[in-house]
Amino acid sequence: MRAIWTGAIGFGLVNIPIKIYSATQSSSLDLDMLDRKDQANIKYKRVNEKTGKEVAWENIVKGYLLKDKYVVLEDADFEDAMPEKNKMINLQSFVKIQEVDSVYFDTPYYLEPQKSGEKAYQLLLKALEKSKTAGLGTFVMRNVENLAIIKPSNNILVLNKLRFEEEIRSTEDLKDSGSVKIKKEEMDMAMQLIKANSRPFDISAFKNEYSKELLKIIQQKSKGKRATIRKINVENTKASDLLEKLKASLA
Repeated sequence: MRAIWTGAIGFGLVNIPIKIYSATQSSSLDLDMLDRKDQANIKYKRVNEKTGKEVAWENIVKGYLLKDKYVVLEDADFEDAMPEKNKMINLQSFVKIQEVDSVYFDTPYYLEPQKSGEKAYQLLLKALEKSKTAGLGTFVMRNVENLAIIKPSNNILVLNKLRFEEEIRSTEDLKDSGSVKIKKEEMDMAMQLIKANSRPFDISAFKNEYSKELLKIIQQKSKGKRATIRKINVENTKASDLLEKLKASLA
């Protein structure tokens, strides 16, 4: 794995040098875009809007439109904005992980201690385990400020980017079904169904089955075979049928 960010965690006055690694990889199939006529690859080009000519990466800069005029930003400008957050993840508070709503969770990353940081890294790891808390802080990566939560997992520290509150849409425009009345028998059946299917969390029980099935279709088509289309009609449960469906589920 290649580190995508290098800096330090601020734990009080203790600075823990770390490297950040991506914790995820795609399990989806890598599909290319092709021209249907001759199956040639579709390529994207960075083109100057005025001249129509392609622009090399080294000649591309970022700019902000201010009062009908672009202000060009250089790498140094991004560093100068908040230099401490480009190199530090200061843990500003500690919270119980169950207090953080899952809607805020974004991308996970692994944290690895750099040389001379192993002891302080382990101290933070063990302290978080013992206190059953996670640390909250902000940092800048790829010119974007991120809210992050750091927690122990499998004897390493894991950082999860969190979405800021303003990034979560309000639910006010969604239909509120809270006034619907639920019968006691219906609730009892629902609780029985949940209890019957409750078990310890095991992520290994879930696989990306869609990609596997899609790959089978690709392999069949490569041999000139036509895939069988399985049509599924989803029958929505009516309120009047709810109790019968619950009973059938428990049968």
